[in-house]
Amino acid sequence: MTDGIINVYKERGFTSHDVVAKLRGILKMKKIGHTGTLDPEAEGVLPVCLGKATKVCELLTDKEKTYQAVLLLGTVTDTQDTTGEVLETHPVTCSEEAVRKAAANFTGDILQVPPMYSALKVNGKKLYELARQGVEVERKARPVTIKEIRIDEIKLPRVTMTVTCSKGTYIRTLCHDIGASLGCGGCMEKLLRTKVGPFVLEESVRLSQIEQKRDEGKLEEVIRPTDSVFMKYSALLLNETGEKAVRNGNPIRFEAAERETSAETVIEEYESGEKNSVTERSPETAVKDGERFRIYDAEHTFLAVYEWREDKHCLWPVKMFL
Repeated sequence: MTDGIINVYKERGFTSHDVVAKLRGILKMKKIGHTGTLDPEAEGVLPVCLGKATKVCELLTDKEKTYQAVLLLGTVTDTQDTTGEVLETHPVTCSEEAVRKAAANFTGDILQVPPMYSALKVNGKKLYELARQGVEVERKARPVTIKEIRIDEIKLPRVTMTVTCSKGTYIRTLCHDIGASLGCGGCMEKLLRTKVGPFVLEESVRLSQIEQKRDEGKLEEVIRPTDSVFMKYSALLLNETGEKAVRNGNPIRFEAAERETSAETVIEEYESGEKNSVTERSPETAVKDGERFRIYDAEHTFLAVYEWREDKHCLWPVKMFL
């Protein structure tokens, strides 16, 4: 079984589940999971985890994401994008300056009411299933963080913008809400996800490219190792005692880790394609509470992510990849 992560470019017309199903056929393996849904009409970065790397899925779901969206002002739909039924149309008389100010008002920590056409569940039923039945239910506003909204182009009634945001943010709803604040309404016309954590659009590959790599026997060229997600963490290399403890899922002390690589060195060497070097660790008194580490055995096999727990005075398991 292959373990790792593929940065898939999800094309329009596919659901995230479609991508997983097609990859299962291409790779002839069942243990595959995606890291957060994209609407069928949306395109872009969809990290897909294979084998043991499926344990990373929930961690990647929490990562910051970046999108390029086209907001169509003057049109309100039931789905908050152009795939839905048009409910209202209004003339767009606002200025470019007003558009920029309205968008800026949605940056920071905000409350967002999820759309009815979403996969969220209320009383065990998905909202989009209720919406298709003509039923609308009350939804609680949820806190999300919009780190940045950069206006790329304004050609009214269309506004192209790049949004960097937290998990759980609906870009459709953001478009709807910006339009509402301008008094003319709005909906999302296009959506392209350009970044999820360390995965960027420029390095994503289409399903057809993955299939081609399989046929050429070069799949390893598109599969990133599981530990590549955690390159910002320093790496600890275990001695025999430490390895035994980790393989049993137990906490360890620094004495069980002989050497480690600094996070800065790891990132530089990973990006340059060089193999990680190993250097001596500074005393544990220099470690911050909650600081995380990549854990490797003597053969440099990635085993787990651990974090330093000051209250327990040891390294505590966060996620195991055995």
